[in-house]
Amino acid sequence: MLGFAYHSPTTTQEAATLLVSNDDNARPMAGGTDLLVQLNSGRAKFSAVIDLKRVPGAIGVGENGSCFIVGAATSAAQIGEHAGICRAWPGLVEAVKLIGSTQIQSRASLGGNLCNASPAADTVPAMIAAEAICDIVGPNGRRIVPVESFLLGPGRTCLKAGEYVLTIRIPKRPRNSADAYLRSIPRTEMDIAIAGAAVSVTLDTKGMISAARVALGAVAPTAILVPEAGAAILGTKLDADSLDALEEAVRRATQPISDKRGTIDYRVKVAGTLARRASLRAYQRAEGQP
Repeated sequence: MLGFAYHSPTTTQEAATLLVSNDDNARPMAGGTDLLVQLNSGRAKFSAVIDLKRVPGAIGVGENGSCFIVGAATSAAQIGEHAGICRAWPGLVEAVKLIGSTQIQSRASLGGNLCNASPAADTVPAMIAAEAICDIVGPNGRRIVPVESFLLGPGRTCLKAGEYVLTIRIPKRPRNSADAYLRSIPRTEMDIAIAGAAVSVTLDTKGMISAARVALGAVAPTAILVPEAGAAILGTKLDADSLDALEEAVRRATQPISDKRGTIDYRVKVAGTLARRASLRAYQRAEGQP
């Protein structure tokens, strides 16, 4: 029999208070698709689970003048059906739709995928490429943290006692820009990535890349931004030399491990190839191609 208390707070402060009052042995729950598996398998033991779904702002997709505001407990299915995000960030939506099965996506969330802090999480590189920002709530108020600074290591985040992610802000796109996400897995469906790459590009009026962000997953202790890879394709139309330079920058940035899914050498090679292909896909989308 699992022994833990279940709470469903209805305010941001109540959620923070419940987290603090359980002596750092409580966990916030968004969708629960990772947390409940950990509890049921005995890999984790918590005194309390704080379900965030009734906290205002935790579920739903809103917009303001500069960004989309995604509740941390919003299901992957709901995000994948949002027309604005699908138009602006098709690569992020590609990553969201890779979270488990269709059934899992009805519960799994962007916030949960982030806070689980798996190095292989599909949506995290895509959020990093998109310059997404976390809105964090805690007993001392609110703070914002870029996604690339949120993760500290496998299973570790920058959250302090009593803190949780309430929303994730994703900026609106400038004209002539797009993104893409690609991953490699051992099987055809529902497996953990060997490597993943997300690329976001913006083009100038001549079709040259004026801004680029490249992020990787499953090849380091956390998902990582690779500024050198983005810099390698600036001012280009993705000619062979710039793509070679991007690929080399990606391979230098990787810090993978060998496990049953793939060796270090294989992961390094695949990461470069995925980044190259994702760059080409993002560029084509920015040009207006499907």
